[in-house]
Amino acid sequence: MRVHLADDTIEPGELTALCDWIQGGARLTKGELTRDFEDRFRRYIGSAHAVFVNSGSSANLLMFYALDVLGKLPNRRVIAPAISWSTTVAPAMQLGMQIELCDCDRTSLGLDPQHFDDLCRRHEPAAAIIVHVLGHACQLEEICLIAERHGVTLIEDSCEALGTRWRGRHLGTFGAMGSFSFYYGHQLSTIEGGVITVSDRELYNTLLSLRAHGWARDLEPVYKEEWEREFAIDEVRSLYTFYHPGFNFRPTDLQAFLGLSQMRKAGQIVEKRQHNFELYRAALAGDFWCQSSDAEALSSFAYGTLVANRLEVYRHLRDRGVETRPLVCGSIGRQPFWTRRYGQRILPNADVVHEFGLYLPNHARIGPAEVQHVVDAFREVAEPKPFEP
Repeated sequence: MRVHLADDTIEPGELTALCDWIQGGARLTKGELTRDFEDRFRRYIGSAHAVFVNSGSSANLLMFYALDVLGKLPNRRVIAPAISWSTTVAPAMQLGMQIELCDCDRTSLGLDPQHFDDLCRRHEPAAAIIVHVLGHACQLEEICLIAERHGVTLIEDSCEALGTRWRGRHLGTFGAMGSFSFYYGHQLSTIEGGVITVSDRELYNTLLSLRAHGWARDLEPVYKEEWEREFAIDEVRSLYTFYHPGFNFRPTDLQAFLGLSQMRKAGQIVEKRQHNFELYRAALAGDFWCQSSDAEALSSFAYGTLVANRLEVYRHLRDRGVETRPLVCGSIGRQPFWTRRYGQRILPNADVVHEFGLYLPNHARIGPAEVQHVVDAFREVAEPKPFEP
């Protein structure tokens, strides 16, 4: 039996429908379907607005950049999670910000509230980005209170957590903005693609501008007219007037067509991933550390655990037809792109994840038989590792 780490969520029927749509002479670049998908997604998540972009990584960059160009960062200091992804942290580096890495907690692997509070007191950052690792909610109540107390703007990288809910709300709606990814193997896929959720109208319109060159074509009329009045732009010049040094992070309507199709099965996919997670937990949590959170609906990206003999387990699972990976990318503070610039950052909990973290496959195309196969192969060689620095 082969069990892949991830599998495509786009089914043959969706591809057939896509082909028929393309052959019908549809517009493929960003157009009306993009707006339809944004509206559908924002209603699902529960945000006022959604901005569809070409990737979750671009979404992260735009979130940082929008805060920057609007002058919402009183300084250039930000906090980022040690357990995250390269393009969670890289945008702050690319924009020349001063970054402090925050250690993870020992349950959800999100920001450790005590360390977060300490970093806020010592460095007085303007913003912080949080990550809901493998779909598990951070300790949001404490983190949000700490951020509010210190005047820190929170943004959420929810790229692994599409569909997870905490206290009746979807992750990605607790910060000023939230990012999501539709890359292959994520909960839903548009081949490539990402979304930013946002409720503030000024941020929303700024994101629309930054997504496409810095012009005003996609803005709400009241904002477009205001910008044109401010700079005395007539209707001809308006076509090629740029208000910000923007990017080209636009999606296509081809991706939006798939996104609208994918949204119809979002609930079913989340339920399947949560069910698989519960199967893993019932089989392994009594003997091995298990990542967890108090999310009421868990859109589990993968099953995270710790093993003392990770390389042996990896090779054994590979030989048994099971794909696995390190628990995300370990500690950012020990990744070459970080250490080459700043040197190694020692963080006790993140370092445990870096050395011993592993995650097991979970997606909507596997079921109890596949989970059992993974569990059996895992138990044949895996040695438990307690979460102790």
